[in-house]
Amino acid sequence: MDDMKTLMADWDPFQFEQDMNYVHLNPDLEWKIANLPDSPGCYLMKHQGEIIYVGKAKNLKNRVSQYFRPSRQHTPKVRAMVSKIDDFDIMLVDGELEAFTLECNLIKLHRPHYNILLKDDKHYPFIRVDLKERYPRVQLVRKQEKDGAKYFGPFQGATVVREVLDVVRMVFPIRTCAWQINPDKPHRPCVHHQIGQCPAPCAGMVSEADYLETIHKVMEFLNGKYAPVLDEMKTRMSEAAAAMNYERAAVYRDRIRAVEAVMQKQKAISTALGDQDIIAAMPHDADAMVQLMFVRSGRLIGSERFMLEGAGDEAMGDVLTQFILQYYDLENMPPQDLLLSVMPEEKAVIEQLLTELHGRRVYLSVPVRGEKRKLVNMAVKNLRDELHKIDRKNANSYARTTGALEELKDVLGLPEPPRRIEGYDISNTQGVLSVASEVVMVDGLAANKEYRRYRIKTVEGANDFASIAEVITRRLSHGLKELEERRAQGLDPEGGKFSWLPDLILIDGGRGQVAAARDAMRALGLDIPIFGLAKRIEEIVLPDEEASILLDKHSNALHLIQRVRDEAHRFAIIHHRTLRGRASIASRLDGVPGVGEKRRKAILKHFKTVEALREASAEDIAQVPGVPAGVAEAVHRFLHESDDAEGEQE
Repeated sequence: MDDMKTLMADWDPFQFEQDMNYVHLNPDLEWKIANLPDSPGCYLMKHQGEIIYVGKAKNLKNRVSQYFRPSRQHTPKVRAMVSKIDDFDIMLVDGELEAFTLECNLIKLHRPHYNILLKDDKHYPFIRVDLKERYPRVQLVRKQEKDGAKYFGPFQGATVVREVLDVVRMVFPIRTCAWQINPDKPHRPCVHHQIGQCPAPCAGMVSEADYLETIHKVMEFLNGKYAPVLDEMKTRMSEAAAAMNYERAAVYRDRIRAVEAVMQKQKAISTALGDQDIIAAMPHDADAMVQLMFVRSGRLIGSERFMLEGAGDEAMGDVLTQFILQYYDLENMPPQDLLLSVMPEEKAVIEQLLTELHGRRVYLSVPVRGEKRKLVNMAVKNLRDELHKIDRKNANSYARTTGALEELKDVLGLPEPPRRIEGYDISNTQGVLSVASEVVMVDGLAANKEYRRYRIKTVEGANDFASIAEVITRRLSHGLKELEERRAQGLDPEGGKFSWLPDLILIDGGRGQVAAARDAMRALGLDIPIFGLAKRIEEIVLPDEEASILLDKHSNALHLIQRVRDEAHRFAIIHHRTLRGRASIASRLDGVPGVGEKRRKAILKHFKTVEALREASAEDIAQVPGVPAGVAEAVHRFLHESDDAEGEQE
């Protein structure tokens, strides 16, 4: 998305007609444009061999040549795309329908940068039934694959799916295990069979035909056809009660209640019973969002939203066209009716494609009144609500990041908002095992990969001032050296481990720590803004100012630097605890026969954490290079005997 914005930012739409430099027509490109056929087909725009856009046309000559003519009707995205085109290919077909199909397949195959692409980062849960499996199971899955299985959903969450599966297993006896069913090698039936929830195909107690009949009933149930199930169970309950088999009748009663509970959770639609998908689209800044709602047997059973990046300036009819062609396939069949918020121009062709896919007539419509219009309005309402939430979330994110940095710039008197903020903290126990942490925030967000840990090497005892001076000296010295090397090589300073120097330094502490850090920095010839945040009253301490700065407790700038300070403290404490644990284990290992300094270091390096070593078995410890099985047994025994002794002393 950032690449798209960068490309679009290079163009001035008001100079477009006066400036033809955006089209760089090499001789091969000019020849191809001049010799385009008057034929339907698809075109593949390329940049340095990469396909960046796929389109279709009734007349390739007219459509493709339009891209290379100046026009104010061209969107910024089209201008940016055309500026990159250095070649194109065409594929001729017999008619518009074939062009539609080919375009859809090419987009799915190549996923070109400038096409409207269906992306769904949310993995809504589905219910999966694989009829190719012998004695199929009914499973919860997170992703819909093209594996020939039947998928039902998507559902709003795993909890809803589990509720539905509980009802399915209560009503229909089906297996839940993952056994490979082999009639020649029967298993003993499990407890699910004993309580009536599994017909025990593993034990050969049900035929494959009878089991498949049950699975087909399950699939009808999942499609929202509850009435046949309810009628059958009510009949069986009445028969059991008439035969005075009240326990069996009670089982059917409970199953009926479970089905009715699921039915009540799904919104009833008073439209004529049938299957429909409701699809609405709406632009949002540079993107577009599509709302898809599923009605099965007259009941609204679920919904899903998709964000289509870079499609905000496209006609919503075109957005729906691309969505429909990319969403529906052999594993995701369309229902008979698609109710749309706006009609695509190619309605007839889309209907023909979906009809061939579905195997029966599929209709596209934009209802203008009645219950169907209410459904479309419901989808639009849901879209507006979601986009409103996104706007509020973005505004809050802006306030916590960019807005907070702007405020911090004003508070500290900086010339520009600081992009890279580094926070430092010292941690030790009575001067023992002193460590320091460096945490980094870039553009108001934590940059975890930039975090660093330091062991204090030159300071003895608990001296935070000298410790912070050592850390600042080491960090900035590394940075200056690497910065010089990368500049000599023509590399970006932001790509190194230390060469991207901070715009602002935060010290967890008061004036003494800040002054020590400032002096260390200036000794290296640098003048980076630096300040401290004292915990007592959350005051900002500047190195050359006696007066502190107190921000309002609701200030976004205060919240931002508190996040940096708290993260530095947390990171230092974790490192210190790890070192203490390693030191404790290392001292214990010194008493194990056969463990010298070399083997001790190898063991600690292999397991990395104290917890991992304690939980390791003797066989795991023996996997460490250079540690024989006998020594591994001794280490394991010694560690756990020591733990038992400590427990007894407590």
